[in-house]
Amino acid sequence: MQKTKLGLSVGLVGMGMFLICFFGGYAAAVILAGYILLFEENMWLKKATVKGIVLLVTFSLLSALIGFIPDIIRLISGFSVLFNGDPVYAEVISKIVNVIDIILEIAEKALFIILGVYALKQRTLKIPVIDPLIDKSMN
Repeated sequence: MQKTKLGLSVGLVGMGMFLICFFGGYAAAVILAGYILLFEENMWLKKATVKGIVLLVTFSLLSALIGFIPDIIRLISGFSVLFNGDPVYAEVISKIVNVIDIILEIAEKALFIILGVYALKQRTLKIPVIDPLIDKSMN
């Protein structure tokens, strides 16, 4: 079993990284990622760390973009009413967006738990778009 410079197993530190991402702590995730990328030598751990940060940022961006949809609909509705048109009902769209956001959050949390369990065993769950980019950039 490989150990980090902290004396902990590589799998345990990888799991810790994914659990920090699970709880959504950007500051703690960036600090731990910085430590791992600067001081640790294990390439699997570095790739797992980058994957965790990339997924954390990706889910945050998706959530933010989905959150803009009701605002855009309200803007369109405002212009529609301004030009004597029928208003667009943003309440229904807001509810749909809220459901999509909840589903996205559940998917994010489930993915980080699964990745954390895989990391504890030093295994990798391949994510089609992200893993090839990480492999390409880190080799």
